[in-house]
Amino acid sequence: LGNGQGRLLFPMIVILGAFISAFFANDGAALLLTPIVIAILLRLKFSPPSALAFIIATGFIADTASLPLVTSNLVNIVSANYFDIGFGRYAAVMVPVNIVSVIATLVVLWMVYACQIPKHYSIANLSAPKSAIEDPLVFKAAFPLLALLLVAYSATESLGVPISLVTGAAALVLMAIAGRWWQGGREAVVSVPDVVRNAPWQIVLFSVGMYLVVYGLGNAGLTAYGAQILNWLGQQGNIIATVGTGFLSAIVASIMNNMP
Repeated sequence: LGNGQGRLLFPMIVILGAFISAFFANDGAALLLTPIVIAILLRLKFSPPSALAFIIATGFIADTASLPLVTSNLVNIVSANYFDIGFGRYAAVMVPVNIVSVIATLVVLWMVYACQIPKHYSIANLSAPKSAIEDPLVFKAAFPLLALLLVAYSATESLGVPISLVTGAAALVLMAIAGRWWQGGREAVVSVPDVVRNAPWQIVLFSVGMYLVVYGLGNAGLTAYGAQILNWLGQQGNIIATVGTGFLSAIVASIMNNMP
């Protein structure tokens, strides 16, 4: 991406992270991109301050760029379901917002870490990108499948088909391709059982636990107090209501996680 120029590599990684976060959700971006960035930094032998700049950027963009689609963040799914917002309607509003968020994130990260980014680096220790592809068939099928998935989200919106069902169907198709199910598993490069076994299921369990916490606190009356605060902020004008809600959400997210 950077072609030996650190000042180009930094924004390119941020933009790549934004695309991954948009299509594979913020958790997917963190799980996919973070180990890749760390491996590249180790091969490039960046100094610890320089490496920290790239790692922080990767983590930040995974969250700040997870706005454009309903599927880009678990919180988006919860909000869209609660307010009955369709896939297309949500994207029409949030894609422009996400673009602004990505630009703002890149500007702030650049202001903070520009002095830590090396101007040049040697690419001699980097392997060819093609060497990272273990299964060419899965690689070639993934991008058309992703495009079809986005079309399916929009097409099934009016039919009331749950997003989880569409996503699950796409996952089964990709698993079938990876496992060569039409060949009885022969010539399979990727072990589907190993992928399922090693998947980060703890994230799913954690999310379910967060829901239980939210409902428990709601039954205890905390939600009512939060609603009173938001109502008071709403009476102070749009600016105070917007800024106040943002700070309140940030404080609660820092204490309890962003899901509640």
